[in-house]
Amino acid sequence: MRYGFVIDQTRCIGCHACTVACKEENGVPLGASRTWVKYVEKGEYPHTRRHFAVLRCNHCDNAPCVTICPTVALYRRPDGIVDFDGHRCIGCKSCMQACPYDALYIDPDTHTAAKCHFCAHRVERGLEPACVIVCPERAILAGDLDDPASEVARVVAREPVTVRKPEQGTRPKLFYVGADHATLVPQLQETPAAWLWGQRSGEWAGDVGPPGTTTKSVEALGRVAYDVAHEPRPWGWRVSAYLWTKSIAAGAALYAALGVLGGWGPAGRRLPAVALLFVLLTTILLVVDLKRPDRFLYVLTKGNPRSWLVWGAWILMAFGGVTTLWLAAVAGGGGAALGVLAGPWIALALAAAGYSAFLFAQAEGRDFWQSPLVLPHLLAAAIVAGGAVALLAHGPSRPVRGLLLLGLGAHLLLILAELFVHHPNLDAAAAARLVTGGPWRGRFWGGVVVGGTLLPGLCLLSASPLLGGLAGLLALTGLYLYEDVWVRAGQAVPLS
Repeated sequence: MRYGFVIDQTRCIGCHACTVACKEENGVPLGASRTWVKYVEKGEYPHTRRHFAVLRCNHCDNAPCVTICPTVALYRRPDGIVDFDGHRCIGCKSCMQACPYDALYIDPDTHTAAKCHFCAHRVERGLEPACVIVCPERAILAGDLDDPASEVARVVAREPVTVRKPEQGTRPKLFYVGADHATLVPQLQETPAAWLWGQRSGEWAGDVGPPGTTTKSVEALGRVAYDVAHEPRPWGWRVSAYLWTKSIAAGAALYAALGVLGGWGPAGRRLPAVALLFVLLTTILLVVDLKRPDRFLYVLTKGNPRSWLVWGAWILMAFGGVTTLWLAAVAGGGGAALGVLAGPWIALALAAAGYSAFLFAQAEGRDFWQSPLVLPHLLAAAIVAGGAVALLAHGPSRPVRGLLLLGLGAHLLLILAELFVHHPNLDAAAAARLVTGGPWRGRFWGGVVVGGTLLPGLCLLSASPLLGGLAGLLALTGLYLYEDVWVRAGQAVPLS
């Protein structure tokens, strides 16, 4: 049994009855939508036509929101419905990043995620979803796709149907009949700053560039005449800061451990203390960013073993534990203990620095974050951050200067490759253009490339402690600027 939807866009009249019925049946609050109707106009006057696209959760057979959810709040039922348990949700918003269809939102009343659940409470009683029974044109059908006698199975077998974003591999179970391609693909739509009965937020409009700018031919485009509001950026500055603080914590540990093993670094408390402080700051940022921080421990007690949010929590805990042991060994003068702890500490530092690459890879809705260069980028960031902190803590020793120069060079090459090497799809390429030539170009070229990489490199050519300290500060600043731009750009391309 696999429940799914069929939406016939040749029948839809854009009456919004499905939206209203969904809100009434499920208590959807004002400002949020589980199903919504988008108006897209095509053609040039007087030969124009308005298309209506009904958008919602696709109840995917391979749902990325289920994989990334750290507390199994999202799960796929045996009947194929992707359902949601609000009592387990911690409000991490990772499901919003994983869904390529923009189907999830944060409920302003419960502060948990929510979405269409196929009116499962009705289906269990043998009733159809509320949107199906109110549609005056029978444009929405629901049923068992595995039952050849069901109407939805017959329509899918008989009609030429399409789905949204088949290249994502999610195997969606929402099929469209008679859909114009431009109504389902945001990149084929011009979205003005204002439309019928409303307008976009200034922040979102600023991210994606001035309205009406496009490189596509007018024949392929549709013009959005009406849409609903969407969260422009579920992950904000706290996530950018989390990547930065985590790089500092991991980098400080790497330099402290390598210094002890190589005999070129002091076995002092400064770098280990910095590592412990910044791993605590990382944890605080993660907890504060949750919509339900009171449920943070659910990540450990109700964890989803497939989610890298869960793996990351355990890695950070283990890293913090070994860092505490290292500080205790330093305080007790246990040089032999440091040699024993160095190997596990380095391994955990690398894991702490790099696990976010796998987490962002699970955010499958954001194509810009799917680059294979994210992991080496995060590791290079840790080398840069650790070297900068080591310069500030102990001065410009030759090994530290050499490692930091190496890290800065690798970091610069990686971010340039990430932005300029051929991208696999239009969304990733559009996000990269926003960084290099869009609203963040000044911050990128001036703050990241020049101020955060080239200038620190020049300062490191001198052994001056003053220039070494300046190089460390500039490198840390440039590193944060790039993490912030990278997180913002990945979310700037609309999903629906």
